[in-house]
Amino acid sequence: MKKTVRGEGFSYNVRIFLAIFLLLLLGSYSQAEEVDASSAVVVDAQSGKILYGKNPHLKLPPASTTKLVTAIVALERLSPQDHITISRKAAKTQSVSPKLLEGEVYTVHDLIYLALMRSVNSAAVALAEAVAGSEDKFVALMNEKVKKIGANDTRFSNASGLPGKNQYTTVYDLTKIISHALSYPLIKEAIHTRVFLVRSEDGKEHFIQNTNQLLWSEDNMIGGKTGYTRMAKHCFVSASKIQNRLVYTALLGVPNREKLWKDTEILLAKAEDVLSGKNEAYVQLTDEKPVIKTAYKKVKASDKNKSVYKAKGKKKIVAKKDINTKKKVGKKLQQKRESNAKINSRSI
Repeated sequence: MKKTVRGEGFSYNVRIFLAIFLLLLLGSYSQAEEVDASSAVVVDAQSGKILYGKNPHLKLPPASTTKLVTAIVALERLSPQDHITISRKAAKTQSVSPKLLEGEVYTVHDLIYLALMRSVNSAAVALAEAVAGSEDKFVALMNEKVKKIGANDTRFSNASGLPGKNQYTTVYDLTKIISHALSYPLIKEAIHTRVFLVRSEDGKEHFIQNTNQLLWSEDNMIGGKTGYTRMAKHCFVSASKIQNRLVYTALLGVPNREKLWKDTEILLAKAEDVLSGKNEAYVQLTDEKPVIKTAYKKVKASDKNKSVYKAKGKKKIVAKKDINTKKKVGKKLQQKRESNAKINSRSI
């Protein structure tokens, strides 16, 4: 009898242990399936269908994913063999290494590689100036281009992706952009290249490595473009093959670079589950807020009797109480002046 009890107790403990283990395992698996990005999407290229989305139409800063459009517009108007001289403005643009110096000459081909592989802002500005004469004029061409390819929720204010006023995109638009970008052989080649040696016309060499780390770990990765600013956080748009089908992934607002790769792998896993019939496609919406296009402070009801300043213009808004006070002071001053005028027998 005691042996039976012991056996039953042992069996019961084992069952409890297994249950706890499975709960922990499932809990960790569930957490692993969560995407930390503010916005994410994976799209089937063949059908255009969203296989999984998280706030796919949320407008957020694009960071250096912008450079895909810069490369597209540049290659529509320049030959890869054309030579471009780095201007003072391009050289002084805040950028990662390698530093391009004023007066150096590079081919369009090498500037495309610098912009897409290493995300050099100076290279993007140099391309913009070579096409349109100025970055501002080039940006107008960029905005025209994204509208033509159907990226209607995208707007740029510079060619590099540096923080700019009223500049935004969505992950869904980014999948349209990379889809169009892959039709340019040089872009497809650049975003798939792991390492490359760039040479200036005078023989200066720069060894560059692609910022897309998944090129080393994902055999089916065709290529992609990373981005980062403090405001945008980490961003990534890519193209991959799953079950011989082309899919696009895009992420905006990822908290750190390591999570950028994990989130992309999660998106690819979700895509594979949907394409294999294991899961249904779905879109998740959260409370994330869109890009705030203005920085002006509104006057609240509680501030009606206070002096309030606009955030940018510093223009003072005088509250009703202050206006009434000024009117009373003005009236008393007028009465005093009239009294003094009568005493002095003169006109006011």
